[in-house]
Amino acid sequence: MALDRWIALVLLGICLAYGYAAWFTMDGDLAPFMRRNPIWPSTFPKVLSVLAIVAALAILLGFEKSEPKEAEIDYRRLGDYHLGQALLLLALMIAYALCLRPVGFLISTSAFLILGSYILGDRKWHIMLPVALIATVAVWYLVQEVLGIYMRPLPGFLGG
Repeated sequence: MALDRWIALVLLGICLAYGYAAWFTMDGDLAPFMRRNPIWPSTFPKVLSVLAIVAALAILLGFEKSEPKEAEIDYRRLGDYHLGQALLLLALMIAYALCLRPVGFLISTSAFLILGSYILGDRKWHIMLPVALIATVAVWYLVQEVLGIYMRPLPGFLGG
């Protein structure tokens, strides 16, 4: 069996477990007044599980295949790819998740965008810095002011 079908089989198992939880266990503790609502807290997980199961079955049964073609990624030649960049980006994502609360959103997100673009090979600092800073401030403003969700903008010692 091809690699994509193995991945689809694993995802199908995960989606079936998720769907079981959404359909049979999530709504057991609902308050009586919520049982009359047309949309329950489990509505989105139910829809998501059904769509994911259909997608995994489509891949598993081969409905998306048109004609066999050469694999884009050859797992036997992983050394030929930019594996170092991918691992550095994964480490940067983990560091970003760990630093988000103590360092603050503005500093950690700006640093993540700048370092991530540097790892991927961008060296145009005059474009990279303003784009990262503008994107960070814009996302923070939209989440904080428009949606009303508090996100600590700065570290605690700077008044965040």
